[in-house]
Amino acid sequence: MNLRHRIARTALIAALLLSSVPAAAENVLLTLTGAVTDGRVELTRTDFDAMDWHEFATSTSVTDHQPEFRGVLMRDILSHAGAEGSQVRAAALNDYVVDIPIEDFYQFDVLAALYMDGVPLSRRDKGPVWIVYPRDDHGVLADIRYDMRWVWQLVALHVQ
Repeated sequence: MNLRHRIARTALIAALLLSSVPAAAENVLLTLTGAVTDGRVELTRTDFDAMDWHEFATSTSVTDHQPEFRGVLMRDILSHAGAEGSQVRAAALNDYVVDIPIEDFYQFDVLAALYMDGVPLSRRDKGPVWIVYPRDDHGVLADIRYDMRWVWQLVALHVQ
């Protein structure tokens, strides 16, 4: 077999192998478990993009300015997942866990923010998902018990 045939054969084998490999699965940004459809719902960026996006600027306890956040309303995520319950246990990559009454998400326009000041949130900077309350729109949200519910690096919600 000459060099030309070897190259052609190698290229053909590579093409066959590559065509049989499924496209890489899209990364899951948020997993909901518990009282949700089929007990588990995984949301990818495509799922987030299919929902209505919202944005607002608000002060935080961890930034020096009033950043503008953009994301999906938490109540829309729960609705998308078919959630039925009274609270969620929110878990972050950094092992932070907190219980949040679902009522918060209907009383206030709480975001699952994916952007801050137009920049996608990365895992190194509170992302990819950060629970953000519209703190400046409601005086009660300046209370520390709400600050505890601002979960950055959010990866899971267990609906109970």
